[in-house]
Amino acid sequence: MTQFKTSHLLLLLRVNARHSWRRLLSVRKQSRLLTGIISAFMVGYLVLAFELFYHGLQFIAKFPGLGAVLTERLLFTLFAFLFVLLLLSNLIISYTNLFRNRETAFLLSLPVSNQTIFNWKFIESSILASWAFLFLIAPLLVAFGLVRGAPWHFYPVTALLTGLFIILPSVFGSALAIGIGRHLDRKSFQILLLLFAVVLLAFVAFWWKTNPADNDLLDKRTLEALDRLLAKTRFTLFPFLPSYWLSSAVMQWAEGILNNAVFFAAVLLSNTLFFGSVAFTRFGNLFYDTASAVQSRAGGGFKFNFLWATDRGSATPGRLEWLFEKIPLLAADTRALAVKDLRMFWRDTTQWGQSVMFFGLLGAYIINLRNFTQQLTSPFWIHAVAFLNLGACAFNLASVTTRFVFPQFSLEGRRMWIVGMAPMGLARVVRVKYWLASALSLAVTLMLVTLSCHLLKMPWSDVGFFGAVITVMTFALNGLAVGLGVLYPNVNETNPNKIVSGFGGTLCFVLSSIYIIGSLALLVVGGGGFHPHVGLAFLCIAGFVLLSFMIGWLPMKWGLKHLKNFEA
Repeated sequence: MTQFKTSHLLLLLRVNARHSWRRLLSVRKQSRLLTGIISAFMVGYLVLAFELFYHGLQFIAKFPGLGAVLTERLLFTLFAFLFVLLLLSNLIISYTNLFRNRETAFLLSLPVSNQTIFNWKFIESSILASWAFLFLIAPLLVAFGLVRGAPWHFYPVTALLTGLFIILPSVFGSALAIGIGRHLDRKSFQILLLLFAVVLLAFVAFWWKTNPADNDLLDKRTLEALDRLLAKTRFTLFPFLPSYWLSSAVMQWAEGILNNAVFFAAVLLSNTLFFGSVAFTRFGNLFYDTASAVQSRAGGGFKFNFLWATDRGSATPGRLEWLFEKIPLLAADTRALAVKDLRMFWRDTTQWGQSVMFFGLLGAYIINLRNFTQQLTSPFWIHAVAFLNLGACAFNLASVTTRFVFPQFSLEGRRMWIVGMAPMGLARVVRVKYWLASALSLAVTLMLVTLSCHLLKMPWSDVGFFGAVITVMTFALNGLAVGLGVLYPNVNETNPNKIVSGFGGTLCFVLSSIYIIGSLALLVVGGGGFHPHVGLAFLCIAGFVLLSFMIGWLPMKWGLKHLKNFEA
């Protein structure tokens, strides 16, 4: 029986590997130019990130007695937060992959064991949730090894330890996904989940804040002052955290303390083997019971009725319809499409849950700006932090538009022909999706940027400048996401994660990143509060507006043109 299950799992792995390889080859044949752009971007990121990490670690290492302490604390903190982010990512992707996936429903109808189906979906979810993590930290670990003068075997050992590390959040994330899916229809569970999220956000925003460097602190010894400044990161040194085992093994292997490094590696290996074996042998039946409960549940998600009528089968308009009726000059068909998209978004818990996570983390960071603004007395540093905040909001917005706006056209799926036969037509449907996504994302990003500028105590003229910049970026990034979503649709896939992971989603994020980097460079070179050159500032702002217009308008134009010959 075990051999039979293993053969089924190997068959699924082999078939999906071949399918992914053929898709990759087809994408390369489809557009070698775009494939080359993405490859160049990835190589450029690796090189640039390595240079930044290498020179940054070298700079920190120059401080006698402090460099090693600060580097170690940064590494502990980095892996601790990455573990939390990996856990959240695995939770969201596992829930979608296990309970909101057509392939899973198809496999459950075949003579394949529940455990085999879960094992395959577990592997797939782990890859989808962790590949970006590996891609991001690879330059850091290589730079750390070179700065510390680590031997050659440090690099393969670190790669192996990192591979073991990512299994643990995958197991815990899938377990949480099964638990949430099983009890999501219970009102008490929903209320507790929301209360927990609110309490956690408040805890991050108001408790975990920096200690201001007052004169009494600066008069003390350097190590004591550093310890006080990093007091809120002491939780990363808790010895039962998986991130602690990985960080300790990596640092001690780099230092040549192999006995201690092997010990922490063995701790990480033993926990990975234990929890991994539990997931691969005991989660199958739990997954099947939860899948049955989710599929038999009406709507399958939160049942709060403020977005629809009390009786979902009733023709009585709900509160959302009432709200849109108050908007003047809005046609009835446009209002109906906007209400439909908002309802679909709300009913998919994984969609709005990720949005709350994205903007919640950014909001917690911005709220904490008030804790060290008293240290920013120079206009140079105030404007530098303001531009860094703008970049953080823009990259967060790029992640949101790529993750949620890009797949909106594809998610219409095989029902696209019904929408196409409607009097409003596909072109107008796309325009409504664009304006709805732009309005919602602008409301959040504009509030965050305005709040950050206010906390930095900037004059209202600068607040208006940064507000105008993020407004232009919002319309440009949404235009790029909607346009590329039409140009590179995947109507056969119902999982937004897989749609985004394709060629079009990757291209969308690459172009969004290039646009943000270029826009920030133009705005900073044009003055940015650092030096008053009116002529140069005018040229750079004009260049920024032109770049934004091209990045937002051209994909939309090409996408709407593509709709004329589109066949669902």
